[in-house]
Amino acid sequence: MMPYVNIKITREGGTTAAQKAALIEGATELLVRVLGKSPATTVVVIDEVDMENWGIGGLPVEDYRKRHAGQ
Repeated sequence: MMPYVNIKITREGGTTAAQKAALIEGATELLVRVLGKSPATTVVVIDEVDMENWGIGGLPVEDYRKRHAGQ
């Protein structure tokens, strides 16, 4: 069976194409090393999510960050 990895990140900070390539390479290498999967059949998808669609601890991420700033 072909492995499928879905990485979700917020659409902030301007993730570069090089950073995304490194994530894809790293996730693929992890599946090869740990599970012995073939890199030729390993699929990695990166989804960039708008901040207003991201929540942590029951709060929108911006509110969560404000509440936990300085901890």
